[in-house]
Amino acid sequence: MKEYQIATEVFGRSAGFDPQADSTVRVQAGRLRVKLAEYYATEGVDDPVIVELPKGSYVLSFRVRGSTGSSPQLVTAAHTEREKKHDLVEHSNRGWAIAVLVLSVLLAAALVASAGLLATSSKTAVTAREPVPAAYRIFWNRFVSGPQEPWVIFSNGPFVGRPETGMRYFNPASDSRAVVLDHYTGVGEVLAVHELDRLFVLLNQQIRVKRGTLFSLDDAKNNDLIFVGSPAENLTLLEIPGTQEFVFQRLDSGPRKGDLGVFNVHPQPGEEKVFLASPSNQPTTEDYAVIGLVPGMDPARSVLILAGTTTIGTQAAAEYVSRQDSLDELLRQMNVSKPNDLGPFEALLRVKVTHGVPVKTNLVAVRTTGH
Repeated sequence: MKEYQIATEVFGRSAGFDPQADSTVRVQAGRLRVKLAEYYATEGVDDPVIVELPKGSYVLSFRVRGSTGSSPQLVTAAHTEREKKHDLVEHSNRGWAIAVLVLSVLLAAALVASAGLLATSSKTAVTAREPVPAAYRIFWNRFVSGPQEPWVIFSNGPFVGRPETGMRYFNPASDSRAVVLDHYTGVGEVLAVHELDRLFVLLNQQIRVKRGTLFSLDDAKNNDLIFVGSPAENLTLLEIPGTQEFVFQRLDSGPRKGDLGVFNVHPQPGEEKVFLASPSNQPTTEDYAVIGLVPGMDPARSVLILAGTTTIGTQAAAEYVSRQDSLDELLRQMNVSKPNDLGPFEALLRVKVTHGVPVKTNLVAVRTTGH
């Protein structure tokens, strides 16, 4: 029995299941091994036959207590009929061999049933416990109604240096790629992913989480995506369709030269052209963030961008789309009352920050960019 077969037939994964990206089968098999070991160390300590799930295999094995895994007494579910006369009969009569066969069938059935229950029990419990607000159903509909789980891609900017001596952003003009450290992310990104995970539990939907440097364009073509972090660090955003009205760019002149800001491409009367967070040499008290819903590389897929000019703004953007009151405000501004009304849009947020925590978020502007 193969991992792919278990994933598609037991856990309901699609035909495009990738075992390298989805470890569900391996995790559940590991849990089963632990439970079997616990059982035979307690209640089943005197059982004459031990049932095992060998590592690296998804086929049940049976051995008579006292024998080792390499002895001739080891049999698998797939070979029980053929080998029982050579192995089990040496230790028992025909009635005992039949009992073991019945046990193997029942245990295999229990494994399938347990796997199905593990995959659905948490969803059923959440659905029964907490109703989903209308604003959540409207805003997140396209991310919970697709054929596969949406992907959450968080930024992890490249660094050089060492944690104990100091680190800085990688400079492609002067630094060697051989020394790049790409396994760090911001506090805001971590809390944003946590917020989204909590939200999707409420929505009865699983998500897949992946860091930006491991993300590929093939993933972008085939999945609904949620990007957490600005293009300055989530570099994959530079390769796919992004925001067009509120764009992240670095200033090329003036006293804030080099700082990342949000450029207002088509400012409306009374709006600023550039929105900047607090200067980097001062404590952060203000930040700006963008929420963008845009079509994916495959028009049937959707991309949601949650990005701040700092990691704190990114956290605030994720919290904004995860809270009922703020979603109500956003949908009201766009005159959206049902899922089909929600098309591509971009929204700009102003974030007040205290001691590194977003404490207040205001909706500054919204642009609907067509269906």
